[in-house]
Amino acid sequence: MSESTQSSTAGFPVTTGFELPGVTVEKDLGVAFGLVVRSMGMAKSIGAGFKSMFQGEVTQYTELLEDSRRHAMDRMIENARLMGANAVVAMRFDSSEIGQQLTEIVAYGTAVVVRPAAG
Repeated sequence: MSESTQSSTAGFPVTTGFELPGVTVEKDLGVAFGLVVRSMGMAKSIGAGFKSMFQGEVTQYTELLEDSRRHAMDRMIENARLMGANAVVAMRFDSSEIGQQLTEIVAYGTAVVVRPAAG
């Protein structure tokens, strides 16, 4: 069961699904990825620290992670383009912490060459 959240970044189709509607995969080029390592910075970390003592969303971290995911996805798309792809299927995110101040975000998926489906 795969959710096909298709995003088209500058005309470059990316989906979490294993196929894109209306196109046929001609060639699988392998794994494309984009990696970002981010630190929040001292000022935002202090604000987030105070906010985390209370219940609710810590918007500083939310904004950092949203921006980092977009950046990682942009890098993945650029990597896929360099490989000769015109789409990415089976896209996923992963993240981990490096020490106490750094967060690593990786976007990865299968770089493919697609063409409009005959029909």
